[in-house]
Amino acid sequence: MIELIQVPWSPFCLVQRRILEYAGVGFKTTNIPPSDRSLVWRLTRQRYYNVPIVRDGRTVVFETSEVSQIISKYLDAKLDLNLFPKSLQGVDRLVWRNIEDQVEGAAFRLNDIYFEEFVPPKERLAYRRHKERKFGPGCLEQWRAGQAQWIEQLTQSLVPFELMLAERPFLLRPEPHFADFDLWGMLANFLYSGHYQLPAVHARLIEWYQRVSKARKAAPPSEKLHT
Repeated sequence: MIELIQVPWSPFCLVQRRILEYAGVGFKTTNIPPSDRSLVWRLTRQRYYNVPIVRDGRTVVFETSEVSQIISKYLDAKLDLNLFPKSLQGVDRLVWRNIEDQVEGAAFRLNDIYFEEFVPPKERLAYRRHKERKFGPGCLEQWRAGQAQWIEQLTQSLVPFELMLAERPFLLRPEPHFADFDLWGMLANFLYSGHYQLPAVHARLIEWYQRVSKARKAAPPSEKLHT
């Protein structure tokens, strides 16, 4: 059985979980504390410490760069999902890089300002330390003070995706593409604390989010028996 090793609110973990749910296969999740990556370090033979990673039997899959998408491509090939069609190669890279920069940057900050509500008490000091080492002392308080501006930035970053949905149910084609799951994960992270709703101005995206949340891989057509 495929195992997803994750921090539950991580946007990139949420992407992989939604892909696995979409595939309709049995899988298990293993949650780790955000400050303790020892399991990841051990399973990757001291080559990686971020989340998520996937363990599939004796195979351990992890990323090699911030934009590699190795885990998603592994699941795509193994589960025959067709999330990376050749006809959209190149275009899809531009889309997911924008998602993981412009959208993720605002979304995780807006979620993180409520970290005390979902990070266990014994993990909060380490969580704060990790954030402040990366973004500077007092970053969480700064993000809270600038919450309205971050919401506006997120709203503006979503405009292209709202427009992409004008004539189709998903971002790039009539069926879900990896980009749909990638954007869904960033927005699921934004919504994780329960303090937000998707911007009301983006009505198509609100419908799309529900569509992606419920999407399941289409079953192959059954062969008819001829007598």
